[in-house]
Parts: sequence; structure tokens; C-alpha cells
Amino acid sequence: MDLFTQNMHRPLADKLRPQVTQDIVGQDHLLGPGKALSQLLEAKKLPSFILWGPPGCGKTTLARLIAKEVGLEFQTVSALVGGVADLRKVFDQSYGNTLLFVDEIHRFNRTQQDAFLSALEEGRIILVGATTENPSFVLNAALLSRCRVFVLNRLEEDALNQLLSKAERVMEKSLPLTKEARATLVQMADGDGRALLNFAETLFLYDAPMDPEQLTEVIQRRAPLYDKSNENHYNLISALHKSIRGSDPDAALYWFCRMVDGGEDMRFIARRLIRMAVEDIGLADPRALAQAIDAKNAYEFLGSPEGELALAQVVLYLAVAPKSNAAYVAYKKALQCAKSSGSLPPPSHSLNAPTKLMKDLGYGKDYRYDHDSKDGFSGQNYFPDSLPRQSLYEPTDRGLEAKIAEKLKALKEQREKNSV
Repeated sequence: MDLFTQNMHRPLADKLRPQVTQDIVGQDHLLGPGKALSQLLEAKKLPSFILWGPPGCGKTTLARLIAKEVGLEFQTVSALVGGVADLRKVFDQSYGNTLLFVDEIHRFNRTQQDAFLSALEEGRIILVGATTENPSFVLNAALLSRCRVFVLNRLEEDALNQLLSKAERVMEKSLPLTKEARATLVQMADGDGRALLNFAETLFLYDAPMDPEQLTEVIQRRAPLYDKSNENHYNLISALHKSIRGSDPDAALYWFCRMVDGGEDMRFIARRLIRMAVEDIGLADPRALAQAIDAKNAYEFLGSPEGELALAQVVLYLAVAPKSNAAYVAYKKALQCAKSSGSLPPPSHSLNAPTKLMKDLGYGKDYRYDHDSKDGFSGQNYFPDSLPRQSLYEPTDRGLEAKIAEKLKALKEQREKNSV
């Protein structure tokens, strides 16, 4: 096959692959005058480092160009198919002039990651690892301490449009899309430049202009970038939780639907909503817990997709409910007090005395039956005798807790009066 024919069959993404780091789009926070990576390239003195970013943001291309511009031999190993034996072959042939690019480095287990340490200590390689996962969670502390971490961003709309313009120049034709369909295509790429160019390569085969509806018939919708086992899973539930805590029903519903669209386990969301009801609303609106449990039960009864509406409803309920973490704070304070006070016994008047011996020992002595007291409140102390009275639960002035606060204030005054 001649060179012209080979070029004809090259994927569009490969044809548009940058030839120098300045051509890389969407990573201006790292590349450019005075930026971290550009300064290292100018100094031609590279540390080992990790490139952390989503698929299609240019990690592999960047590593290859860095090796080229610094004058290092470029070697690559994929953690998906390689092992320690492959790494050691590279180590044995390297003498400080090799940039070893390890794609999907998080796929190596902890023991396999240890294989890098001696090669790094001896300066035999410069390691550049690529990962879509948070390095703090997936890399050994020993390996991470020997590497800098550079975060690559998902490609935003401007960067994706730049790629489309470059593709049109290379192909010497415009994409057969209306303005609205072009915007839809950018959204479908979801920040992934490689996916965008793969879409474009298909679209260049067509001539008639397409609107958004016709586009989606040709390019089936891309699956959302969502993995229930990775950091994105926790990021989205965190966004949902904080939106509810921040009383923003619109944002809360958006993040809930992002998780639904990503295929999240609805039972996981239901459990988290129940937790939010007790952590962030509590006694400001005790009905919130019942609402969350009812929504969970409704989902279990209806299943998908009908059951999701019950969860959506409770998302909105929790978001607009009055907020209080007083019960949550009180629980943590009480737990700390319980741990620090040891095994102090309850006051003797609070103990039952079912036997004569226990009565003789003073169990239940001087106990005042609250129902026989005025207003059903005796004001007796129920903390251990040697433990000063603790103030643990401090209700807010929001929702039902405003009334609870008034009640506790009155009880406190009565208790102090009774103790005089």
C-alpha cells in the first residue's frame, strides 16, 4: 500500500493529531507562556508525572510530544495488556534517556505499581502515567510521592469547536450540519475530543445538511461518562447532596437525573436520600425521613422507570424543606462524650429495683414519676452523678425545631428552678 493510500485510510483523529504541544487545545492552564508544563519543557528537565483527565482530552498525545520536544526515547506500555515483565524489559534497556508512558496506570495493582520504584530511584526512566481515576485513590503513596500530578481538563465547547474547524480544513469540506445540529454534536461529544472526531468522520460521508433530529439518527447518542465504581459516581452524589442541603431544588433535580441517565443504582440514591433527611433536615421537618422511606418503598414497589418519579419527588421535598443538622451535631457530641466518660453508672434513682437486694442498695430511691409531676416534668437529672450536665442538642430556629427550642428552654428553666 503506497503512502497516499495509507493516508486516505488514516482515522481523522490521527490526521489531526498535534505535532507540537502548542497545537494541543483545551489545556491552556498547563501549556503556554509561564505555565507549569511549558516551563518544564523549556528547561528540558522533566520529573516523572501523572496525567489525570477524562477520556479524549489528549493525555497520550501530550506525553508523546513531550518526549519528542525534550529529546527522549518514547516507550509505551498499557496496563490493560502489559505486566511487570514488560516493564522490566523497558527498565533493563533504559539508561536515563527514556520516557515510559503507561496508559491506564491505575489498572496496575498495588504490587505491580511497586515495580516502578527502583527504576525511578535509579533514574533509569522518566515515568509518565495516564489515568482517568483520581490518583489519590488508585496509586500507591510511594509511587505518587515520586511523581507530580497534572490535571487535564475535559474539552469545553470552544476547544471542541476548534477541533471541528481543523477537521473541516483537513477534509476540505464543511460538515453537513445546521448551526443547531453542530451545537448538538458538540454536546454529544461530552468533552471527549476523540469521540467528537470519530463522529465527524462519519458525518463527512454525508452531503445533505442535517438538523439535530437527523443528526441523532445518524450518530447514536453517546453513553454518558459515568462509572458507578469511580470518582464520578461520588462526585455526582456529592453534588446532589449539597444541592439539597443548599435548598436548590432545580440543581438537585438536575444532578439526580444525571445519575439516572448514567445508570446509577436507584437503591443507592434512595439510601443517600434517607441519610440526607436525617443529616440535613432532621427535626426541622421530621416528615422528611418518612417521605424518603416512602419514596424508597414506592420505588421498590413500582420498579423502573415508574419508580424514579417517587425519588424525584422526595429530592424536591428535601430540597425545599427547612434545614437543620442539630440532631447530627448532637449525635456526634454525645458519642464523643460517651467515649470520653468511660463506664460511669446511671444515677441510682433511674435504675429499676426488681429484687429486695437492689432496693436495699438504693436502686430506684427518690425516683420521681414524671407523669405525677406538674406538667408531666419532674426535672430530675439523668446523667451520671459524677458527670456535669451536658448541652448536646441545640435546635435551630427553623421549621419545627423553632417550637422544640422554645419547649427545651422552658424545661431548662423549670429544671433549674427545681434544683434550687
